[in-house]
Amino acid sequence: MNLSDLRQNYTKGSFSEGDLIGSPFDQFRKWFREAQEAQIEEPNAMCLATYRANKCPNTRVVLLKDFSEKGLVFYTNYESRKAVDLETNPQAAANFLWLPLQRQVNVTGRVERIPKTESLEYFHSRPVSSQIGAWVSPQSQTIAARSVLDSRLEEYKQKFANGEVPLPDNWGGYRIMPDTFEFWQGRPSRLHDRFMYRLNDADSWIVERLAP
Repeated sequence: MNLSDLRQNYTKGSFSEGDLIGSPFDQFRKWFREAQEAQIEEPNAMCLATYRANKCPNTRVVLLKDFSEKGLVFYTNYESRKAVDLETNPQAAANFLWLPLQRQVNVTGRVERIPKTESLEYFHSRPVSSQIGAWVSPQSQTIAARSVLDSRLEEYKQKFANGEVPLPDNWGGYRIMPDTFEFWQGRPSRLHDRFMYRLNDADSWIVERLAP
């Protein structure tokens, strides 16, 4: 297998100063809508990077479940590795890769837990099977076999068979409050278009073109 021969020339678009929208939130909404219109599978999938207490970075893919000027919201078990990282170091980076459009968006910012009322509202919007799954999985913990999950699933199905599934105490949302957005459009000859929105001390956004 010769990986050095794997290459793609990016020719599907350009991104110039004239295309920029003043607000990075509006720019993200525009690109996200275009990713949806392109029927990209899971356009809300983002690679989330956190930083462990032992100074080792960690990544995984999670799903963006809400977006506003307040930030980007995702949900998880509060005892998972990502949550342990965030409780120690409440900073994160997220990357959206939309290959059919030859685009990326990178976001960095401070992270906080969202109010329990918001987590509860989202939790009860999920399919019941997913609600039960939040109770079943001791996320990121070592388990002996798949049968552990299967037996716990049956246990919780019976437990909640006759009523509403309650929100687990160890499950809820986090919000990334951005201080940077980078929008990346692939271009020929690896001379990609990159623009960084950076929040300054006056709570306004500075936009800079970055070299590829």
